[in-house]
Amino acid sequence: YPFILASFLCTIIVWLAGGRWLAALVLLFSIFVLAFFRDPDREVPPGEDSIVSPADGRVIKVERIRDDRFIKGEALKISVFMNLFNVHVNRVPASGRVFKRIYNPGRFFSANLDKASTDNEQNALIIKDRRARTYAVNQIAGLVARRIVCYPVEGEELKKGERFGIIMFGSRCDVFLPADAREAVKKGDRVKAGSSIIGYW
Repeated sequence: YPFILASFLCTIIVWLAGGRWLAALVLLFSIFVLAFFRDPDREVPPGEDSIVSPADGRVIKVERIRDDRFIKGEALKISVFMNLFNVHVNRVPASGRVFKRIYNPGRFFSANLDKASTDNEQNALIIKDRRARTYAVNQIAGLVARRIVCYPVEGEELKKGERFGIIMFGSRCDVFLPADAREAVKKGDRVKAGSSIIGYW
């Protein structure tokens, strides 16, 4: 709300000062800011076996890797890149309890680059479900994104599809699943947070 209110307040001030053309440009920016922070409702797929996307955007990675940061073993990694025009509210991929929250300061490479996954500023939630299955969702800042917002605290119970944070102005989310999980998307697919299934336990 502060971003939205400030942008429209600037529009009014410039308009009253007599800068009509400049006010029109500031108004366009204000409309963009309003659109950026939109938060539509989503229909969450039922069932405990499906895993949904944490973000709106394009799938840029679906790969089997050795993960020593979160899963501590073989993992299925799925990465979703959000451009400036995507909804940026992040949602919980699968229900569970927040086991650990890890914040790492870093740089601000373009979020679609491979090195962004390790070098950029990021905030990860490691989550365990009631069957003791563990996965991680990692919010990663991008070239323009300079602020990661994450609401849950350690020990908090989360539901699949629930809002858990936002990354401002272009970014990326990585999901790390156990090796026996099955992917349901491929590189290049478009997904929506909370409603598009990206994998299965």
